[in-house]
Amino acid sequence: MPGIHRLGKKEVELAKQPGQRLGDGGGLFLHVREKGAKYWSVQVTIKAAFGRGKRVELGLGPYPDVTLDQARDLAAAARELARSGTDPREERRKQLQKSQTFEEVCALAFEARKAELKGDGASGRWMSPLNLHVIPKIGDRPITEITQNDIVDVLKPLWHTKADTARKGMNRIGIVIKHGAAMGLDVDLQATDKAKALLGKSRHVAKNMPSMPWQEVPAFYGSLGEATTELALRLLILTGVRSGPLRTMHENQIDGDVWTIPAEDMKGNKGKTQAFRVPLSATAQLVVAKALEGSRDGYLFPSPRKGVISDMSMTQFMKRQGFEARPHGFRTSLRTWLNGTDAPYEVKEMVLSHKFGNAAAKAYDRDDFLEKRAVLLEQWANHVTGGTGEKLQLVEAG
Repeated sequence: MPGIHRLGKKEVELAKQPGQRLGDGGGLFLHVREKGAKYWSVQVTIKAAFGRGKRVELGLGPYPDVTLDQARDLAAAARELARSGTDPREERRKQLQKSQTFEEVCALAFEARKAELKGDGASGRWMSPLNLHVIPKIGDRPITEITQNDIVDVLKPLWHTKADTARKGMNRIGIVIKHGAAMGLDVDLQATDKAKALLGKSRHVAKNMPSMPWQEVPAFYGSLGEATTELALRLLILTGVRSGPLRTMHENQIDGDVWTIPAEDMKGNKGKTQAFRVPLSATAQLVVAKALEGSRDGYLFPSPRKGVISDMSMTQFMKRQGFEARPHGFRTSLRTWLNGTDAPYEVKEMVLSHKFGNAAAKAYDRDDFLEKRAVLLEQWANHVTGGTGEKLQLVEAG
């Protein structure tokens, strides 16, 4: 083509004036941006069946990542496509689709979802099934090539043995594929549904968290000392809360005989949880006072090194003591004990911060039954500390 290859390599290297545009001929240009950054583009006319063709511009990449010789080759390829009536931008998009890996789209999907996750997903729980089981096997594959058979190969080893992990993995894969579709990538949106059909129903039978019969809780409670982990177990038993908010309990959350767990520490999706008030029995208040003596930076249950005790500290303590029951199981112990009281169902459920009723009912009934829960937890503390253990009959307030 006449009039092409006008630029010299030295001229390209020395070009630094912002706004400068150097032409190599054949529609190939070098552009100079602010601070001397440079990039290539080519202008071509796409051949039309009738009449004049369409003039378009295609970016070829930055200099020096794309050298002068490479830019000329890319420009020649774009001109060839345009002469055949093909839009080189569409061809570039197709090539991008083929090169966009599952792992790359996964990272973008996670970034887009961070706003919905507590702590912007810093705990890693959302990514964990992908990082452990999916990305190592198909992460480097173009997402447009991922089929139901690939998903089956990834999840089949978990499907009947670790059903919850497999379920989360399937869910995350579906989200990543949908994100790819939103990016305009030619993915199979039905891949996860097809994979589920191929895998069939899981044979895994869910096991409840091992719990301690409520009748045996007083003996265990009485065996606990005053080390940080043991104090945490004491308060866990007395309040019936989950271990997460208990481990991060801070002195500024306590107001007399009420501990308010912040909304962000409650179980549930980000933005859909509410702060939860926990009534502290007289015994629980004594445990809190003792824990405050060893607090650090206001946290009642600090780790020996930094931060707070880990999620496994209480579990490991119970394992070392030879117990099959686990800390989370004390919620079941308390709920079973509550079944023997005459407290209304709603109050029993609220003690454990369980959700109940439909959305309409919740919108009208926002009572957290704090006073009634306080009475129940006081009676529970009486049982736990070796009291009579007699069940309390709640009298409705007039």
